[in-house]
Amino acid sequence: MVQAYILVQTEVGMADQVSEAVSAIEGVVRVDIVTGPYDVVVLTEAASGEHLKTLVVSRVQRVAGITRTLTCSILNA
Repeated sequence: MVQAYILVQTEVGMADQVSEAVSAIEGVVRVDIVTGPYDVVVLTEAASGEHLKTLVVSRVQRVAGITRTLTCSILNA
């Protein structure tokens, strides 16, 4: 099992809509709206690195309102 945090920047005023849409994606464990340079932090879980890549690129990054993501794989899970 591979886990990662995805740090998400959104368009202004879109954090609520983005967090709601992302939370409905299979493989998303938790979604938090935060302050700072990123607007939303997403905890994900996938069967492999390849599945994680698909989750991030094909699902999360396509959510309307997302302008940028940074994926941080968890090493001690």
